[in-house]
Amino acid sequence: MKMKKIIAILATSAMVLFTLAGCTPKITQTKTNNSNAVSDNAKEGDIASIKPKNPITLTVYSQLANFQGEQTGWFAKVLLDKFNVKLNIVKDGDGVFATRLESGNLGDIVVFGNDSTDYQTAVKAGALLDWNKDNLLDDYGPYIKAHMQMALEKNKSISGGHVYGFGHDVGSTATEHSAPFYGPFIRWDLYKQLGYPKINTLEDFIPLLEKMQQLAPTSDTGKKTYGVSLFKDWDGNMVMFVKAMAALYGWDEFGFGLYNVNTGEYQDALKPGGEYLRMLKFYNTLYQKGLLDPNSMTQTFDDVTQTYKTGGAFFNIFDFMSSAIYNTPDHLKAGKAMMPLVASDQKNVAYGLNMYGGNRVWTIGAKTQYPELCMAIINWLSTPEGVMTNNYGPKGVTWDYDKEGRPILTQLGEKAMSDGNTELPAPYSGKFSDGVDEINNTTWAIDSKNPDAKNGDTYNYKFWETRQSLPVSSIEQDWRDKMGVPNLDQYLVKNNQLAISLGTTYSATPMSNELTTTWNQVKQIIVNGSWKAIYAKSDAEFDSIVKDMTNQAYAHGYEDCVKYQQHEAEIRKSLDDKVRSK
Repeated sequence: MKMKKIIAILATSAMVLFTLAGCTPKITQTKTNNSNAVSDNAKEGDIASIKPKNPITLTVYSQLANFQGEQTGWFAKVLLDKFNVKLNIVKDGDGVFATRLESGNLGDIVVFGNDSTDYQTAVKAGALLDWNKDNLLDDYGPYIKAHMQMALEKNKSISGGHVYGFGHDVGSTATEHSAPFYGPFIRWDLYKQLGYPKINTLEDFIPLLEKMQQLAPTSDTGKKTYGVSLFKDWDGNMVMFVKAMAALYGWDEFGFGLYNVNTGEYQDALKPGGEYLRMLKFYNTLYQKGLLDPNSMTQTFDDVTQTYKTGGAFFNIFDFMSSAIYNTPDHLKAGKAMMPLVASDQKNVAYGLNMYGGNRVWTIGAKTQYPELCMAIINWLSTPEGVMTNNYGPKGVTWDYDKEGRPILTQLGEKAMSDGNTELPAPYSGKFSDGVDEINNTTWAIDSKNPDAKNGDTYNYKFWETRQSLPVSSIEQDWRDKMGVPNLDQYLVKNNQLAISLGTTYSATPMSNELTTTWNQVKQIIVNGSWKAIYAKSDAEFDSIVKDMTNQAYAHGYEDCVKYQQHEAEIRKSLDDKVRSK
């Protein structure tokens, strides 16, 4: 689910930095009965001793970035004030990793989209910095060391006994799960006008969307409306919107196919009657009925965001398209909202908090001139202040803690969370959305506990105690009254419709060069063929395209890819079983 970019670096004040680093005192943890307790100074490392006198620019090569260029806005200002650092974001793209690896310099901070092929290649090439070298982690990553031991151990286990980083979305506990990211989100105001018809299964949404289009044929800007609007920026091994739809039925993306998080069953993408082809047909049926935005294959994420923001489409599978994009104060005031509508047979995937971390890895390039600064920045992003700032903006401006130590959004913060175009005051000039962290990776999972919250709140503002008592709009209250719960998570739990993807130490086995070549060829066949099938003008044409896609995939080695993934599924299931047995 990512896009990619490039750019160059500025590196100044190197001699000053090395001189300062050479006389830096070691940071020690506060000795208390709590082994996780860390002094305030040790939380962030001794930043003052390594903060350059003049601003320097660090190159961040992020395979998750959707942007390329210099970080702007409030986040840039925070980093400049705290570290005297600017970030130059380099996103991924065809050949970018290979080119940078061959040059011998991946970047200062390096973020991998997964901990398999590219990451393992970088490890073997010596392109990443060992965090234990010269006590780098001890001195400048004390918060990480104190609180993310299991994530560091996982990295060590897949990296030949060395620690080069840790994976994203680290969980504070193994017994909780993240709020559902996926779900069928629909225009609730239109659904209400239609009398709340029952939805038994996925395909029941199709006639519902037809009726919605009849009720609201034009958007806020007067354009034709559709049931859905898609984009291909986040396509990977399969078409993103197709494979992600399977999450509504307990299937998680897994290589060229899907993994049932409840049973451990692996289902290859091209299996006749399988979930991937079912979801593919769902979108094709929408297209045939004039309910799929015809620009879906060529437009960008930004285009689709604008479509949903203006009411140009009625159904989406991502929470943020409703809560952050459509449900603006103006829409809510007008009695309009996108809210979740769960089909009777759903088993919605939610991700269990993973104390080992996920597969998107934070690392530091071996050739950086500023290892201490890179480590200190990643460490700060892992502290409660760093996580809160990264998610919600500058402390004291958009968020803070109340007198009881509970996290709160300021009035400006509430506005910014519902409308990214909200302007921030000086010195944080510009729109809130202009300052969002473009590295696009996380340290702690959003639903992990915030240790600085005195009431035990998580980092997820939607569930903060200070927000639960706030009044909601009449249309949101209508949803709550109809569902009998305040949010989607509680609805799924109440009705036993959650499928938890467990947090384990699973990491994909690196592929051989031969299999990698085969994989990339098959990937293009499946992605291109899937889009072609979405645009089929008849059922017969759809079947023909799927048959041709399948034949081409097998002719190019799809069977070898499936065998690899079946073996991976066995490994993943064994790790799931271990977690369940505890």
